[in-house]
Amino acid sequence: MKPVVIPNLDTIREAARNFIREMGDCTVFAFYGDMGAGKTTFIKAICEELGVEDVINSPTFAIVNEYRSARTGELIYHFDFYRISELREAQDIGAEDYFYSGALCFIEWPEKIENLLPDDTRRIVIAELADASRIVQEK
Repeated sequence: MKPVVIPNLDTIREAARNFIREMGDCTVFAFYGDMGAGKTTFIKAICEELGVEDVINSPTFAIVNEYRSARTGELIYHFDFYRISELREAQDIGAEDYFYSGALCFIEWPEKIENLLPDDTRRIVIAELADASRIVQEK
């Protein structure tokens, strides 16, 4: 995957479209980055570009949000594992079932559940640059 630079929020949808073109057949994407790097904002843009019409927000308290593309009917799961303290919590909600379901899975704070991720997970890093732009690249 080629690195994608997001100069500002006005260009995030274009960056999301570029990301989607590079997704290939993979269904599980783990997004790494510091707090405030833009993981949720980028995932929201991806979901919107994939045809999700629901309100998209971080599943910080719910752990997982389920969306469906209005265009394709495709299921999309958005995870945020920031608040879990033990791997068992992810196992208890059936995280692995989601990851192996064939549906798209976008995961924030995957470092908390690294041992549960499928081998073919695409690991993506989002980092803020000195000029406040963001870079999205494969880890």
